[in-house]
Amino acid sequence: MHIKPQGLKGQGLKGQGLKGQGLKGQGLAQRRTSLRTVAMAATAMLCFAANSILCRLAVASGQIDPGTFTTTRVLSAAVMLSLMVWFERGSFPSLAPTNPFSVVALFTYLVFFSFAYMRLDAGSGALIVIGATQLSMFGVAFREGERFKPVQWTGLLLALFGFIFLVLPGATAPDPFGALLMAIAGAAFGGFSLLARGAGHPVEANANVLLYCLLPAVVVNLFGVHEFKITPSGLALATASGAIATGFGYVAWYLALRELPAARAATAQLSMPALVALGGITFLSEPLTGRLLIASGPTQGHPQ
Repeated sequence: MHIKPQGLKGQGLKGQGLKGQGLKGQGLAQRRTSLRTVAMAATAMLCFAANSILCRLAVASGQIDPGTFTTTRVLSAAVMLSLMVWFERGSFPSLAPTNPFSVVALFTYLVFFSFAYMRLDAGSGALIVIGATQLSMFGVAFREGERFKPVQWTGLLLALFGFIFLVLPGATAPDPFGALLMAIAGAAFGGFSLLARGAGHPVEANANVLLYCLLPAVVVNLFGVHEFKITPSGLALATASGAIATGFGYVAWYLALRELPAARAATAQLSMPALVALGGITFLSEPLTGRLLIASGPTQGHPQ
C-alpha cells in the first residue's frame, strides 16, 4: 500500500529535478546572451573611437576634404557589408525599401560628424557626440515609458553638467560652430540607434541604409567641389573608417541593441570618449586640457 505513494513522490522529485535543470539552462543561456551583448558593445565602442581618430587625422591635417571623406566612408562601408552579405548567402543586398528616418538620421550623423572634426579636437568631439547621443536616447527612453532610478537621474544630470561645462565659452573651449555640428551629429546617431533596434538582419540592414546614403553624400560632395582635396593617405584613412570602423562597428552595435533598452544603450557608449582622448594624445599629439578632464569625469561616472 505504501509503494504507490513512494513512486509518486519519486516522480515528483524527478519533476523538480527536471525543473531545476531547466532553470539552470535558462540561466546559462541568459548569461551567454549577456556576455555576447557586452562583447558586441565593446567592439562597437572600439570601432566608434577609431572613427573619431581616423576622421580627425584625415580632415584636420588637410589630407582629404570632409565631403570626400564622408562619401568614401559611406561607399567603403557599403561595399564591405555588401560583400559580407554575398559571402553569407551568395547574393548581394537587394536594396529593399528601408525606414527613411533611419537613412536621414545616419546621413545627418555622417555628414555633420566629418565637418565638425575640421574644428574640434578628437577628445572634445567624442565627448560632445556621445553627450548629445545620450541625451537624445534618454529622452526617447523616458517618452517610451522607461523609468529611471534616482542614481540614474543623478548620473544623467552629472553627464549633462559635463557636456555643458565642456562647451562653455573660454580659452580652452571647443569651437562653438564645430560643437554645434557635432551635437547635431550625436542627436542624429541617437535616433539612428533607436530605429536600429528592430532590425532582423544587421549586416544587410546596415548595407541597405548605407547604400541609400551614398547618393546624398555624393551631392554634398559636389556642392563642396571647390574645396575638393584628396591624397593617397587621406583616401586610405577614409576607407579604413568606412570598411572597418563603420562596417564592423555598426553590425556589432546592431547586435548589442537587440538586448539593450534605450537607457542602457545610451550608457553603454560612455567608454568611447576616454578611448578617443587617449588616441588623440597618442596619434594626434593633442593636449589633455583641464576642461576636458573635468568634463569627462561626470560623463564617465554615469551609473547604469
